[in-house]
Amino acid sequence: MRPGKSERNTEGARGVVERVQTGVRMEKRMLKVLKAFAELKDLSLGDLLEGIVLHAFEGRGPFSAESLKQIAELSRIYGLDLDASWSHRLTERTDAD
Repeated sequence: MRPGKSERNTEGARGVVERVQTGVRMEKRMLKVLKAFAELKDLSLGDLLEGIVLHAFEGRGPFSAESLKQIAELSRIYGLDLDASWSHRLTERTDAD
């Protein structure tokens, strides 16, 4: 069970966190869409990803209807034709491909 706001640590209540550098690999077009959307919203890519994850952990959708329209347009621009049905089923292209 999650602690209530009054039970969270003082640093967390102020939004003070410790960030680490990570070397996450992602599908190329997906990353392009995420970076362009972050730029559109004047966020760093890390801030955008943190927001998406925090919303997902609470079972909430992170995007407004307007944001979803913007993401759809960016997906069209960058040729991203994947949807949630591809989740956990993507494989990397090999040299032989």
